Amino acid sequence: MTPPRVIDSLAAAVDAVLDAIPGDIVLGIPLAIGKPNPFVNALYRRIKANPARRLTIVTALSLEKPVGKSELERHFLEPLVERVFGDYPDLDYVKDLRGAGLPANIAVHEFFMKTGDYLHNQVAQQAHISTNYTFVARDMLVQGMNVIAQAVATRGEGDDWRLSVSSNPDVVFEVVEKYAAAGMPLLKVGVVNHQMPFMPNGAEVAPGFFDIVVTDPAATHRLFGPPNGKVSTADYAIGLHASSLVADGGTLQIGIGSLGDAIGQALIVRDRHGPEYRCIMESLCPDGVALRELGRFDQGLYGCSEMFVNGFLKLIEAGIIRREVFGDTVLQQLLNSGAIAGEAVTPQTLRALLAVRRIASPLSQADLDFLLRFGILKPGVVIDGDHLVLDGVPLPNDLVGESQFDAICTIMLGARLTGGIFMTGGFFLGPNDFYERLRSMPPQELAKIDMTRIDFINQLYTQGDDPRAGSIELKRAQRRKARFMNTTMIVTLLGAAASDALESGQVVSGVGGQYNFVAMGHALADARSILMLRATHENKDGLRSSIVWNYGNVTIPRHLRDIVITEYGVADLRGQIDSEVVKRLIAVADSRFQPELVKQAQAHGKLPADYTLPERYRQNLPAALDAKLHPWSQAALLPAFPFGTDLTADEQHIVTALKRLKRATEHPVDLVTMVVKSLWDGKEAPHAYLERLGLDDATSFKTMFIRRLFAGNL
Repeated sequence: MTPPRVIDSLAAAVDAVLDAIPGDIVLGIPLAIGKPNPFVNALYRRIKANPARRLTIVTALSLEKPVGKSELERHFLEPLVERVFGDYPDLDYVKDLRGAGLPANIAVHEFFMKTGDYLHNQVAQQAHISTNYTFVARDMLVQGMNVIAQAVATRGEGDDWRLSVSSNPDVVFEVVEKYAAAGMPLLKVGVVNHQMPFMPNGAEVAPGFFDIVVTDPAATHRLFGPPNGKVSTADYAIGLHASSLVADGGTLQIGIGSLGDAIGQALIVRDRHGPEYRCIMESLCPDGVALRELGRFDQGLYGCSEMFVNGFLKLIEAGIIRREVFGDTVLQQLLNSGAIAGEAVTPQTLRALLAVRRIASPLSQADLDFLLRFGILKPGVVIDGDHLVLDGVPLPNDLVGESQFDAICTIMLGARLTGGIFMTGGFFLGPNDFYERLRSMPPQELAKIDMTRIDFINQLYTQGDDPRAGSIELKRAQRRKARFMNTTMIVTLLGAAASDALESGQVVSGVGGQYNFVAMGHALADARSILMLRATHENKDGLRSSIVWNYGNVTIPRHLRDIVITEYGVADLRGQIDSEVVKRLIAVADSRFQPELVKQAQAHGKLPADYTLPERYRQNLPAALDAKLHPWSQAALLPAFPFGTDLTADEQHIVTALKRLKRATEHPVDLVTMVVKSLWDGKEAPHAYLERLGLDDATSFKTMFIRRLFAGNL
């Protein structure tokens, strides 16, 4: 492989790119933390200043440090952002897109946007690419991308120098393959950020994979580390229901945020606090727990998710994510069936492989390579004529003769299968301590995490011939008893789901990998697709049900309906007739909206005119749910921040008050009530809180009024 051009200056790297691409530049950069922000900003500024050049950026999930929308929020956030995000550099194109606008010679096309941030941004809405995550490489080619740039980790020097695409091997390999197959030029730029964890396995590449490697120290900065969110009562209820559908020895996919943390903590409670977990589930399940999974994880789980999040890391540390999978279909099938009993290598391991003719006797070189790769034979075994030799000791290459077989097992058999993986991910995102844990993790543990391409993770079928994309048979063998858990916004009474956009067509986020995981939940015989949502949501018109009769946008069509979870229960929709689907979804809806949902379904002929919702489903209310779970929060089994938080105790108090105040300003009746109560109570906030929010020297009527409202909400 040809060595890359190593450039130690961001400015010089931009020069090199501009010289190599004399015309329009179409730059592809990965989603989330894989973006080389300093390089992108340097290129952006150069082209912004030169109207004769054009730049198009194709990417997703462009992350930005939080900024307050009001004076109160800005005062509160400034010290928090400085502490948590440090020297993370925001992307100039994000700032311009949110502010004065992009220059005429620059465009940004995203296939997944930060949730809800660009609803009213016409430029972003018009430039959105609606596509499945698995089609991104294809669509980058359609866009005419001619440069790809990525943040990379580095290790070693000289002949031992290696790079890792770390968080984002998701599309880069597939992009390079497609461009090579199409005979299209592609300039590949790797930008070293020493804060990126060096991930091995599928993420590790030789430096020559890139045409240019930028080593400027100015490209190293803190990774974007969103703090853990508070897990609400509704989140915990959803997470608990979801956790009771996970089969021991199975496969798990979850997402980011408080709901992912809720699932992770619920699984830990199930594994470590069995009696308490059963009590909790019995209180939450109106139909009983007979069909739920309540036991410990004796075999463990395999994590396979496009996003490797903090919840997965906590499950690894808790010993729940530990089921190893192996990159050989026959070996994995034998492990699944029990013909090979676990990862300990025994004579039965060899016998099972012989019985299904995965290896032959005498062993060929390919057979030996396979056995060495997975630790079934000890390192150093070689074939010499008709013999196997280890440390100078020759044995006949014969696994059929009993005495010869016993001798080989006694001298040459390994102790444990090697090369196993218990977590496969496409990219990662988490708080600062998540990244630090990856940077400091012992190599033998890190080796069991494989960051790899998205076409391996998100789908069963394979485009192209690269073996890294994996065979369908291997994926099926590895992903047994899979539970693919995704969040949605709206579910219709016939089982369709809207996850990416509003009825108006305004894009909230993007499809991402959701469609693929739902389809895979149906394609794998023992898998389930699980869509989770809170039963209600707030909008400008007040509280609304998230389960509706119909909706003007669909991400998941109703013929792919499977399992839907709200805080009030589990609706198993697979294979059910329409009227039963409607009944089961109404049973997990908020009770304040159930009568209207029944009426709408009856009006459209999907429920019998005399249908009555059973009494056991009529108490789906926040207060009733809180009464069930509050004791377990008090007992520290369901803490507000199960995996810690970057917020201090005082900051948590301030946030709670600010959220109440913000909500009230959006609901006039609530605001009036709050004003009267605050003025009547006459409370005062601690001086440190007022100082933090810039209210300590309040003199105007407005600031004094806000100060009193804030104090009343503490």
